[in-house]
Amino acid sequence: MHWILLRGLTREQGHWGAFPEQLKSAFPEHDFHTVDLPGTGVHFHDPSPDNIPAIRQAVRRQVDHIPRPFSILALSMGGMVALDWAQNAPEGEIQHLVLINTSSGFSPPWRRMRPGVWPRVVRLIARRELFERERDILRLTSNREPSLELVKQWYRIQRQRPVSPGNAFRQLSAAARYTPGKKRPMPEALLLASQGDRLVHWRCSSVLEQRWQWTLKVHPNAGHDLPLDEPEWILRQMSDWISRW
Repeated sequence: MHWILLRGLTREQGHWGAFPEQLKSAFPEHDFHTVDLPGTGVHFHDPSPDNIPAIRQAVRRQVDHIPRPFSILALSMGGMVALDWAQNAPEGEIQHLVLINTSSGFSPPWRRMRPGVWPRVVRLIARRELFERERDILRLTSNREPSLELVKQWYRIQRQRPVSPGNAFRQLSAAARYTPGKKRPMPEALLLASQGDRLVHWRCSSVLEQRWQWTLKVHPNAGHDLPLDEPEWILRQMSDWISRW
């Protein structure tokens, strides 16, 4: 089985760190493809659309070579892209859907981004000191104190493939305005959320669970970047869930 991995706001495939290799070790019969959103990663020179459907269309063009059906694992804003994809995909194109700490217009704004976080996010996007910015992003999205080496890695990513402020704000606008369609995109999906997420309230995932009767698993203390904080927990939840289907 082929999997597409999507990250979130201003993040790219390099920010997955060791997680794709951990996935491959846990599921050796599967192939995992990290794909960048427009305006990030290998596409950092490209303008990002300011709406989720257009971002989804740009991502979909990147994976035309991957055999169908495939599965999608997506984090945060990447989860919005994946959700929009599932609602617009030809029947049978997507086999499994795993959404991590995502949100949608089904939840109120103060849960989609917690009160007080908006000004901090805007300041981080506009900040020019890359090392301090990446360290502060890690401290916002992770509940584990980031190592100096990890901060350096993220700093190097931004030095090599910088996300422009314009692209960052267009992505932020796309995420803030996204509301899925009403139809259930798939009979089943796995929702993973962090109760300790200081960016997005975990009940945004609970809303999707209740609306579409999907499976929700909640970690008690990990941060928004769940693959960074608790990758082994994700692998266990995925293994248990996939074995049922």
